[in-house]
Amino acid sequence: MTGVPRMTDVTRVVVQASLDDLRSDDVRFLQEAASLGPLHVRVPSDELVVKLTGAPPDFPAVERLFLAGSIRWVDSAAVVDRPLTADLDKLTDPADLAASGTTLVLREEDANVGLRDRTREVGVAFAVVSPAARAGFPLWDPSPPPPATPRVVVTGCFDWLHSGHIRFFMDAAGYGALYVVVGSDRNVALLKGAGHPLQREDERRYMIGAMRTVHTCLVSSGTGWMDAEPEIDQIRPTYYVVNEDGDKPEKREFCEAHGIEYVVLRRIPHEGLPPRSSTDLRGF
Repeated sequence: MTGVPRMTDVTRVVVQASLDDLRSDDVRFLQEAASLGPLHVRVPSDELVVKLTGAPPDFPAVERLFLAGSIRWVDSAAVVDRPLTADLDKLTDPADLAASGTTLVLREEDANVGLRDRTREVGVAFAVVSPAARAGFPLWDPSPPPPATPRVVVTGCFDWLHSGHIRFFMDAAGYGALYVVVGSDRNVALLKGAGHPLQREDERRYMIGAMRTVHTCLVSSGTGWMDAEPEIDQIRPTYYVVNEDGDKPEKREFCEAHGIEYVVLRRIPHEGLPPRSSTDLRGF
């Protein structure tokens, strides 16, 4: 990251990001921006996306706002109807959500001299996140859950993370500290066939670990529908939670044999959001 102010100078960090078709580069950008201070995300409305790009977003603003609020590094988020350039003077208005001491953060490739000059005029600090700074998939290293907290495990491929996955994680996390075990590339290809997974295991692990309801994310080391058995033995969960699509006899039998409570959840979208599936998003 370049043009970075001292941490003691920062009271609020602001970014504008559509988060349409959420990808790891979006999350890495938000993670790096949040390293400067409490992060507020301006999510462009559907109308503003059309104005800025000439095309409607693939995902509605209400869903993109839901995604923003699900990322652990995001402190707050709101849908906005005006371009960032039109609201720079408001970023230092105490009556606005962003108080004085604001730093505006952009991807390096989105920054320009005119915007940089304009931020100086209105007294907003400016920083950029380079592609190099966004590279890689650093692992989230959580503290252990409080003693006596039930541990919950869910397993799956979770290729192309979407709002349906996040709603599932939220529901599963209602049972205790949530541990997600993603299928290894090798096992996903074995179960689903050629072309799967679309995203490699280190990227899928990173994306899921970035969700605030997930305590820990691991990659399975076994094979078949119970490929996560070695990780489950390590986690020692009270609950194994699946959705209707993931309900398999092998999982039920495993839980019965190991004294784990088996919970099957219905696939219900978050309120106000459309149903999502990785198969539909991938197209295969």
